[in-house]
Amino acid sequence: MRINIKIDADFEEPEALITTACMTDEVNRVIDFINRSEEAATVISGFKDDKVTLLEQEELVRIYAEDGKIFAKKGQELYQIRLRLYELEERLDNHLFVRISNSEIVNLKKIKSLDLSFAGTICMELSNGDASYVSRRYVSKIKKLLGL
Repeated sequence: MRINIKIDADFEEPEALITTACMTDEVNRVIDFINRSEEAATVISGFKDDKVTLLEQEELVRIYAEDGKIFAKKGQELYQIRLRLYELEERLDNHLFVRISNSEIVNLKKIKSLDLSFAGTICMELSNGDASYVSRRYVSKIKKLLGL
């Protein structure tokens, strides 16, 4: 694949043009990459002490539901989120975050270690010291994703 870059001061935002004889897997991968890059810039609004904080996805360790509310952990800081888990799952970078149970999503880059000694489940130690458990329903998906 050839790549041509044209610098033009008249353009306000980058534009990608793909010229091809037909759709190929390579073209589809480029399109997916560009779309993921745009989606990855999405921030999440967290509420703490009557203040709204914009949370960068890379900073989040885990997002979970508890007592009918959704919380996001950034290090040791806890923020309430006003979206449902399925809405967050759509917004989050799916190469960075994975659902490990019906009530929790974790950042793959924040997993410190995995304990596979539990029968039928996996215990994840996260970078902030929290422990999360992969529910039985998601174990095979997680093992496949992590190459276990």
